Amino acid sequence: MIELRAPGIEAAVVPLGARLARLRTPDRAGTSADVVLGLDSDDYRGDRARLGATIGRYANRIAGGTFEIDGNRYSVPTNQDGAALHGGPHGFDQQIFDADPVRTLPGGGRSVTFRRTSPDGENGFPGNLEVAVTYTVRTGAVDIEHTARTDRPTVVNLTNHSYFNLTGRGGSTDGHLVHIPAAHYLPVDHRLIPTGEIAPVDGTPFDLREGGHLGTRTRRDHPQLLRARGFDHTMVLDGPPSGMRLAARVDEPGSGRTLTVLTDQPGFQLYTGNALDGSIVTRGGRTVRQGDAFCIEPQHFPDSPNRPGFPSTVLRPGELYRSRITFRLGVLG
Repeated sequence: MIELRAPGIEAAVVPLGARLARLRTPDRAGTSADVVLGLDSDDYRGDRARLGATIGRYANRIAGGTFEIDGNRYSVPTNQDGAALHGGPHGFDQQIFDADPVRTLPGGGRSVTFRRTSPDGENGFPGNLEVAVTYTVRTGAVDIEHTARTDRPTVVNLTNHSYFNLTGRGGSTDGHLVHIPAAHYLPVDHRLIPTGEIAPVDGTPFDLREGGHLGTRTRRDHPQLLRARGFDHTMVLDGPPSGMRLAARVDEPGSGRTLTVLTDQPGFQLYTGNALDGSIVTRGGRTVRQGDAFCIEPQHFPDSPNRPGFPSTVLRPGELYRSRITFRLGVLG
């Protein structure tokens, strides 16, 4: 485990899955606690929930596990309802990354880069893909940068899969207040594959532009929420990506902690831990159930390789894939 510290924040990362394993930040009284789910051990082999992991080669779902590039058809093993989820079986979350030496930043903070080459044909994806994941911890924030280069045309969509609970003590996240400045979302079919529609949030539980409590929203009688058993949908950020922009802000009134997420990606997956069923024992011997944590996963859209109307996720030789995420932690004023 590699520890990274800066004023107001303590993080730990591990090479297996290049994952964020711990993130401690103070509440309004100055008491620090962990706000992400993790294990007591550094051994995340077999972690079904992908706690804090780097997700790849393709985050989220590819329908049928198949896609086409330049007339060539590729097949990825499926692992959920006939879809390839998070890169298929044995994705990046279960791969060991090499860690560069930790760097100390001017003015405080620390940074580390994990590297791995995903070989041509791994899980069915074409091209040797050189991947780097850099975690930078600075005052009150964690920056995550993913980069990748390929020697053959391929598809790439990387993200971080941290589960947050800002109470710092576990239990339900129903009382978390979420603000999302997104006017559209992606409806899904019964397999949780986007239908291709980019739908307005107006008049739906997905309209979080003025804020809403997670517990109140997930219990709305809406066909999309019933289908996914909560939120498991892409929120579409407004306008073309142009540098870092606000994806979401989450406030936890009890502790006073806040989480602000920024990204340069076109959207993010809002996930309310619907598959958590009490079978995973997290740090401190806590079991977690549906609604005990949430994920905000900045990324490209699911099934983009099969959706010409979605932003392209094709990476070609000579191009640089880059994705940036900032998790900014604070307290309510």
